[in-house]
Amino acid sequence: MSTDPLSSAFSAAGDDAITRTIDIAEDPSAQRLPVFDFADFYEIERTASAILDGDFKRVALQFPDELLPDSVPIYRLLKKRVGEGHDLYVLADTSYGSCCVDEVAAQHVDADMIVHYGRACMSQTSRLPVVYVFGRKLIDVDVCVNKLAGLITTSISSGASESQRQIVLRHDVAYSYRADEIVNQLRSKVEAVGVAVLYHQVPTRLDPPPASTPSESNGDSKTSEPNHEHSDLEPNLVAESSYTIIYIGGESLGLTNLLMTHSSCEVHSYDPSTGVVRQESGRTNKLLMRRYATVQKARDADVFGILVGTLGVASYLPLISHLRKLLARARKKSYTISVGKLNPAKLANFMEVECFVLVACPENSIIEAKEFFKPIITPFELEVALQAEGTWSGRYVLDFGRILAEHNRESDLTPDGNEDEEEQDPDRPTFSLVTGQYRHAKRYGDGGSQSEDTSNDPTAVILRNQDGTVSRLADSAAGTSPFAFRRYLSRTYQGLEARIGEDAPSILEQGRSGIARGYADDHQPNRPS
Repeated sequence: MSTDPLSSAFSAAGDDAITRTIDIAEDPSAQRLPVFDFADFYEIERTASAILDGDFKRVALQFPDELLPDSVPIYRLLKKRVGEGHDLYVLADTSYGSCCVDEVAAQHVDADMIVHYGRACMSQTSRLPVVYVFGRKLIDVDVCVNKLAGLITTSISSGASESQRQIVLRHDVAYSYRADEIVNQLRSKVEAVGVAVLYHQVPTRLDPPPASTPSESNGDSKTSEPNHEHSDLEPNLVAESSYTIIYIGGESLGLTNLLMTHSSCEVHSYDPSTGVVRQESGRTNKLLMRRYATVQKARDADVFGILVGTLGVASYLPLISHLRKLLARARKKSYTISVGKLNPAKLANFMEVECFVLVACPENSIIEAKEFFKPIITPFELEVALQAEGTWSGRYVLDFGRILAEHNRESDLTPDGNEDEEEQDPDRPTFSLVTGQYRHAKRYGDGGSQSEDTSNDPTAVILRNQDGTVSRLADSAAGTSPFAFRRYLSRTYQGLEARIGEDAPSILEQGRSGIARGYADDHQPNRPS
């Protein structure tokens, strides 16, 4: 059978899917150290003790993709130590980011505890206790301490202020097993020059907060659990600009978030894999400028999509409720969307949405990919975008608890919350820094007030029109203007419509039966071979 050269020029034969080789960069935390055996590297004894001490009957073992090859040996070692009566389940292909605890997948097996392996964002869970096994990246403690001590000594000799003599030490979670040793040696080396090294130990287990009241579950709580990894580094620290941060680890989302949330601090990093010490401030300013440009695009948006990017962080439900209230008060239209892991193809299905707000853990909140058609912002960036121009000072917040706590404090100071909105002219144009032109913002809803009339509620049941087409919703972003409504109806899939008298009835025929390698009608006597 000959191959059409014209068709082969535009389509491949499919052989490359079998012969293609894929280069996989192995995560350093997945490389077992030669000086430790397998059980020590994955802390089998500590994990088994936590299971037995808590008498957990159904335990979910969550692995990232790079650690899946070791899931079976880990399962066997743990099963041998915990014995019968304790069921273990391996979780892979997490619902969202692999750094988050996947409580959704754990509920599928009715687990009462999760063991999380690999890099973790350390976000507070909402329902299940979690034991963390970070892995162990190679690090030479003596070289690390000497490098950091030299950096601190050089900074002091160059004329550091008294407030800058406070050094906050942060590190990748894979170095937690040597962190105490590094901190103790570093303190002994720099205490002679009057430098205080502050360190907040990374916990290896997190338990869910106490059961909340119904008001707290609706987002009306006045307190929230802090994020252990991204909250204030020490409870007794003064202003953020008064100390220097030293980060141990390579380039990662954790370092990026540290630079974003502490842009006013002097940040230095030490990468144990390369031995390089460098200052990270210049990179932060560029990232902040890109985020500021994204905020300007969000100012021009009238329809927002709230993306659910996590179901394991304790405060995600109150935060979604808070975002809905903010958008309703600003007369913006909002939709809550849950699509799992993000990609441009999924978000391209929501044509009416002009800007997305991602509710995810701090390490997955900042999306810098250019493939997405619409901007994706964080909850804090949404608050900045809804404020007046020139109100952003460069401060950045990624922690859910801090955002809700600040909102509650502002609500206590201004109970009304919208004292200036009624005085503004709704038809007043605003200047867009993106297009360089004035624009009139659309206004949806009634400003968040509760009305007894549900005829304009988009969620209410609406009768089909007489012509059999889709009914227009009064407050829907797809039907607020004739142009948008025509674009909505012109989509390829429009749902089930009654096309009585338009399509000729087709003839019912018996289909093929059998299996693919030999259907029942493949070898008929009168059929040519």
